[in-house]
Amino acid sequence: MGRRHLLAGLGAVLALGAAPARAAAKTLPLSRALPAELAQALARKQALVVMVSLHGCPWCKLVREHYLAPMHAEEGLSVVQIDWGSAQTTQTVAGEPTTHAELVRAWKVKIAPTVLFLGAGGREVAERLEGGSPDFYSGYLDQRLEQARRAIAG
Repeated sequence: MGRRHLLAGLGAVLALGAAPARAAAKTLPLSRALPAELAQALARKQALVVMVSLHGCPWCKLVREHYLAPMHAEEGLSVVQIDWGSAQTTQTVAGEPTTHAELVRAWKVKIAPTVLFLGAGGREVAERLEGGSPDFYSGYLDQRLEQARRAIAG
């Protein structure tokens, strides 16, 4: 089932309490060093996709489990997760030590989930995807990924 059609069936599946078929991959790697994660993505000619997630947020769980984690596992999408409010350590794009919570503040993220698309130098190369829309999320995500691909290809 393609991402574009997943959400259409997802509402019915969730209403029935069943798990959708594509939900095999459920987790994302946590960011531990943005410079290395970004360098790996750029070496693969991809933007680094960064999902800012909030513990207990149902929409975050849906985006992670049914969009980004499967794309990471099945398509090799370069993606990491930043946990809002977490003391988990990582590095800024400049290589300075920081925490996930401090990155959320520095990036001025106001809503969860927020998905960022980072290119060279940590510059955002596509419009952030903030919050969600059960009817159009797949289309918005595909649009941002295409915008990021074009920016990286340059």
